[in-house]
Amino acid sequence: MRQVILDTETTGLSHATGDRIIEIGCVEVIDRRLTDRTFHYYINPERDIDAGAFAVHGLSREFLSDKPLFANIIEELIEFVDGAEIVIHNAAFDLGFLDNEFALLKRPPFRGLASKITDTLLDARQMFPGKRNSLDALCDRFSISNEHRTLHGALLDAQLLAEVYIAMTRGQEDLSIDLIDYTVDNEEMESTSKSLPTNLKLIAASADEIAQHEKILGEIAKSSKKDPVWSPLSETQN
Repeated sequence: MRQVILDTETTGLSHATGDRIIEIGCVEVIDRRLTDRTFHYYINPERDIDAGAFAVHGLSREFLSDKPLFANIIEELIEFVDGAEIVIHNAAFDLGFLDNEFALLKRPPFRGLASKITDTLLDARQMFPGKRNSLDALCDRFSISNEHRTLHGALLDAQLLAEVYIAMTRGQEDLSIDLIDYTVDNEEMESTSKSLPTNLKLIAASADEIAQHEKILGEIAKSSKKDPVWSPLSETQN
């Protein structure tokens, strides 16, 4: 499964009033693993940057003045995202700007390139109702370091979002191997046990290893929308 995690920075909050995209960053994820493929451009918007937006991303009109226009990067963008599931945090915002840029170039809407669009903000609100679900809040919740994020940046935010998305979706479905039926009859069990070596050494887990194991189980349980498969077993043992 191929996914593209995407983020943009803009001159302001509303493409309807003329704001434009000034940075776009994408990272590729295949089968839940980050690849080395990225797509990243700063873009000349040919207009001023709102003071509020500049405070968020620190990108000035002067810095962007020698960067390519959106028209110069559109074909490469299409090639990178075409056919993938696109994952965005607050998708309505980014898609509105991307569709607008495509419309200005008389192209069909950007969202039509995606096989599926996933909005991690909407998903996070369902998983953690009533809590803060900004990218920073989710990084903190899933113990993903964002100490290097002093300002918003499209590529950096896409990379962080990729880690957050993988953590958010690391649930019970990934443990299907544990549900395989390994039932054997008594005769087979007895035959197997006779063939095992008798000098096996039992090595107990250290306190640190047990703590790490419990931490991972806790993170999986926290990010899963369903009760973990080990809960009934745990309750029985207790």
